[in-house]
Amino acid sequence: MYPGNPPVEALGGVEIDIADNEFFTLLGPSGCGKTTILRLIAGFEHPTSGTLEMFGQSLLDLPPYKRQINTVFQSYALFPHMTVAENIGFGLEMLGRPKAEISQTVGEMMELVQMSHLADRQTGQISGGQQQRVALARALAPKPRVLLLDEPLSALDFKLRKNMQLELKRLQTETGITFIFVTHDQEEALTMSDRIAVMSDGAIRQIGSPREIYDHPADRFVADFIGDTNFLSADVVENRDGAATLRLGSGRTIAARAAQGVNGRVTIAVRPEHARLGTPAEGLLAGVLSDAVYFGTDTHFHVTLEDGTTFVLRQQNSPDSTAGYSTGDPVGVCFPAEVAQVLRD
Repeated sequence: MYPGNPPVEALGGVEIDIADNEFFTLLGPSGCGKTTILRLIAGFEHPTSGTLEMFGQSLLDLPPYKRQINTVFQSYALFPHMTVAENIGFGLEMLGRPKAEISQTVGEMMELVQMSHLADRQTGQISGGQQQRVALARALAPKPRVLLLDEPLSALDFKLRKNMQLELKRLQTETGITFIFVTHDQEEALTMSDRIAVMSDGAIRQIGSPREIYDHPADRFVADFIGDTNFLSADVVENRDGAATLRLGSGRTIAARAAQGVNGRVTIAVRPEHARLGTPAEGLLAGVLSDAVYFGTDTHFHVTLEDGTTFVLRQQNSPDSTAGYSTGDPVGVCFPAEVAQVLRD
């Protein structure tokens, strides 16, 4: 904080319980506070109020080196003048572990991350993905109870990043160590996590499993941040104990679940893969097919609705994926009522 500047509240009212042997992800845009939480857990920052406990013990008075917590940063911070094996064993040497124990642990860690064949290679002579594995092995070698990972995949190319997502989950499962992972990438979070905390502006918007977060977002921010979503305005015709009847802009009505007491104008979310193209007569919404974008595994159909908004449908490709529909055709948008999520803004 610079002199004269008012203090900035990075986090407010955050409460999280993370289970032992869990892969827990903090997900959100830049500046939302997720790295601040990681730094608080590690001991690099100190909260102005609140508690921080691990297995029933307060961490607030413990310095970072006494917390049984290790961190893997975006930059792997490996020693270029050391070999792979020496890098992995460095932390154990600093802890004063016996040489025989260090040698055994280094061997186990290299086997765990599949780097045994490169033990004598200097880290400047290996690839980015291999460097990341060395950083992981070094952090895991002292057998911490918690491993913190601050966007460790951000420097990798797309294909290697996808491979390492599976690798990280394998390592967490095999070691039984609690992983707390920070990312702004929704795919990373959905692929690896047991649970996800979606964050915004220093607050937790929702905590749940990947399926819960994706299929039942708590609000519009979560629905928009996790995956692609179509938002529609609707009016609540009736709401009895959470069983609501909604009237869409097309005039058609659908039944949906809504929180008790929700009335008036609401927003509903429909995922692109939950809708399909049909005729204007059979669709809940009607419009014109304005574009079809081919993505290899699937095609995205863009429909301009009668009110001028765009609705996107995603359909898995097959030989007859586009049969019967061409750009400019009048079409209907069909989806089962149960996929419509009534959201609070």
